[in-house]
Amino acid sequence: MAFDPNTLKYNEQGLIPCITQDANTLEVLMMAWMNANAVEKTISTKKMTYWSRSRSEFWVKGETSGHTQALVELRYDCDKDCLLALVEQVGAACHTGRRHCFYTDITTGEEIEILKL
Repeated sequence: MAFDPNTLKYNEQGLIPCITQDANTLEVLMMAWMNANAVEKTISTKKMTYWSRSRSEFWVKGETSGHTQALVELRYDCDKDCLLALVEQVGAACHTGRRHCFYTDITTGEEIEILKL
């Protein structure tokens, strides 16, 4: 039986947040939005496919940069309103060229290159 993405709980814009984590290191890499079609495409292609709110189009991670994310596992939380993607990351996950998007300490404003697990 195939998973039905329509069973997830999306916000008013039809989107659901997806936290993306490195499957090997468990490092949190990024957060992006998905709609039901992006979830379906991700499951069927095993390539992380997000919904770009600024461009209003699908965004296959690494399609232009070469910094790809191969899906290992996709989970939903207990409320079915947030996703967790475990991926094999190649290259940077952040559009700034950094390994992950969570590189600024909120209390000091300093950049942190390595996340402590």
